[in-house]
Amino acid sequence: MRIEKAELEVTTRPPASGLVVRHSWQKHLLTFLMVFGPGLIVMEADNDAGAVSTYMQAGGQYGIHLLWLLVLLLPICYFVQEMVARLGIATGKGHAAMIYERFGKWWGHFSLIDLLVVNFLTLITEFAAISLALGALGISPYISVPVSALGLTLMVVTGSYLRWERIVIVLCLIDLTWFALSYVVHPDWASVAHNAIIPTMPLGGVTSGLVFLVIAVVGTTIAPWQLFFQQSCVAEKRLRFSDLKWARLDTLIGATFTVCVAGAMMLVGNYGYQHGIVFEDPAQFADAILPTAGHFARNGILLLMVNAAVLGTTAISLASAWAYGEVKGWEHSLHKKLWEAPGFYATYIACVGAAAAIVLIPHVPLQLVIISVQVFAGLILPSAIIFLQLLLNDHALLGDRWVNRPWNNWVNWTIIIVLFALSLLLAAQVMLPNLFK
Repeated sequence: MRIEKAELEVTTRPPASGLVVRHSWQKHLLTFLMVFGPGLIVMEADNDAGAVSTYMQAGGQYGIHLLWLLVLLLPICYFVQEMVARLGIATGKGHAAMIYERFGKWWGHFSLIDLLVVNFLTLITEFAAISLALGALGISPYISVPVSALGLTLMVVTGSYLRWERIVIVLCLIDLTWFALSYVVHPDWASVAHNAIIPTMPLGGVTSGLVFLVIAVVGTTIAPWQLFFQQSCVAEKRLRFSDLKWARLDTLIGATFTVCVAGAMMLVGNYGYQHGIVFEDPAQFADAILPTAGHFARNGILLLMVNAAVLGTTAISLASAWAYGEVKGWEHSLHKKLWEAPGFYATYIACVGAAAAIVLIPHVPLQLVIISVQVFAGLILPSAIIFLQLLLNDHALLGDRWVNRPWNNWVNWTIIIVLFALSLLLAAQVMLPNLFK
């Protein structure tokens, strides 16, 4: 169980009340547990419903040939989010507030509007996944979607950041079940290890479909809302520079855990590749493998799909509410009660409620929404990271000790250039499907 800083007294002598710490390792462990949370949540929440579909499709179409790509993305995820944590600790403010403060209203409005639009479209896909997965389990969307929206609201409006964080960490750990599912489908573990370390090409070589899926995997692994979410989360916890090394460890653990879970999703999809099962979404795949893999695999995929959507929804909605609250100058904290921060909570509730309502409208073109999310996310990500990179080189803001080092800049600008090129390719591939044929 994690402990708030204000609730913990660390001392080498028995105090009147509080916790006695007699060894340095105990002090380090307790400090880490106090800091732990944002890094894991921001990473694993990105394994949302869209990620489940993308990673399983990668496994279903190309087996385990793209596992190496996930390993390659691990350091990229860490370097990007480490900058976010460092900036949040240095400023005590969210990402949206810093863009407005350092780059002016025009760029502030540009980044905020892009964020809110792509976040809302993503929320629609999360509720669509909840409807699809629970529908496969016999639950009507008119029950599953409203109940999920109500539960997501109750998670947040309790006036306790710590309570929300504990709930979400539990949801993150539920994703350990993906490892059990990957074991149940019996992959060739020697081939798994080989393909995770050594890049290989699937049969047929480089095709437009392969290029599209590679770009989709990259885009799924790093999303614009993550930058805004983690910085606001770090500011919410009121972390200080003495906590930075533990925030970095939290981020590294989160990145590693998330990539491993993504790999497990790919292994589950690989079961379809091995058995010639063609599928368009995880729910369809879950039904298709029931006769051979059993009820545990089928129901596990469906329930984990719901868990992924819930994780994604709460994190993305909070990213929007934090960003909008920062810009509007409202109280924007999960430490506040509902009546103490009405605008902040209203934004969260409006995002969740509106997305849920749209999913329940008959004949809504959800596929068009999904495509729009891919394009918008691809276009906003490079600009969001550029803002982050510029802020991390602001000596007046961070001082000489905490700004990026030259090697940081080389690594980060390389990441930005690669992401920008991939984002343009993704947008072109989605809008002009025949371009790369």
